[in-house]
Amino acid sequence: MGKSVREVRGQPNAPLITERPIDNGELKKPPKLPKKGFWKQVKNQKALILMSLPFVIWLIIFKYIPVGGWVMAFQNYKPQNGLFDQEWVALKHFKDLFNEPMFYRALENTLGMGILGLVFGTISAIIFALLLNELRLLHFKKFTQTVSYLPHFVSWVIGANIVITMLSQDGVINNLLMGIGIINEPIGFMANPDMFWGIVTVADVWKETGWNAIIYLAAMAGVDPQLYEAAKVDGASRIRQMWHITLPSIRPVIIVLLILSIGNLINIGFEKQMLLGNNIVAEKALVIDLYALDYGIGMFRYSFGTAIGIFKSVISIILIIICNQFAKRIGEGRVF
Repeated sequence: MGKSVREVRGQPNAPLITERPIDNGELKKPPKLPKKGFWKQVKNQKALILMSLPFVIWLIIFKYIPVGGWVMAFQNYKPQNGLFDQEWVALKHFKDLFNEPMFYRALENTLGMGILGLVFGTISAIIFALLLNELRLLHFKKFTQTVSYLPHFVSWVIGANIVITMLSQDGVINNLLMGIGIINEPIGFMANPDMFWGIVTVADVWKETGWNAIIYLAAMAGVDPQLYEAAKVDGASRIRQMWHITLPSIRPVIIVLLILSIGNLINIGFEKQMLLGNNIVAEKALVIDLYALDYGIGMFRYSFGTAIGIFKSVISIILIIICNQFAKRIGEGRVF
């Protein structure tokens, strides 16, 4: 028989670490614990399962079941014939989509405004969160947070009216620029197609910066205070502390949010473009969602509109995969 660890060590009275026998100088593996049955695990976690069940049901009803409607993209769909009693046309609607010049204009506008919104929205939210995190006046910090959150809950109908009023010929912006002598006559902001992307981006940043900063603020609250104390001892200024401590500490959060945002890069909606746009800037305001609404559902081309939706979903999946691989390469590991 093998000797016990106590005897091998030559210390009979030493604290017993394990009584597993030793054969040939190696410890035997401990016996495997019996696996719990599936239903026993369900019973032990029934509270958590019941809490998550409504969300799972909602997800199936509103996210998975509608995917069955994708078959319309391969049909010449007519509502009166039902879903399956249709003429099958294979990839005809996809070919029509890629042969229409307006589609490429809509894709360019969507990607252009999406990238601008992603870059400036992310940078503004991080900077705003950094500044709020450095505030030491608690009451003023709470007041600033509350004020910055409010635009997120304002409808785009109201937000677009505010933007249009401020940028009108006799609006606040023109009056301010003329008052300080930068311009001599009012600028037609809303009548210049080259300015439309910038106007939409600024409006989106104004509306969403406070809301987007919440997660960054929560991440900053979890940074070890001892790191800041050590930096102060070394003579680091508050700006250097932000650059060398705060930002590196929240880097994983920034990467995850960027991946989620890039996955929705092509899903920028159409509300702000439709409400801020007009006939003069219509070509710059056309995005994929608005294109699907006007040239698909608006013209009773349901199959064509479904093909646009499938194209958007495929592009979003590709973007997520690319960003996930990029995150892995820079050392953040796989996120999904």
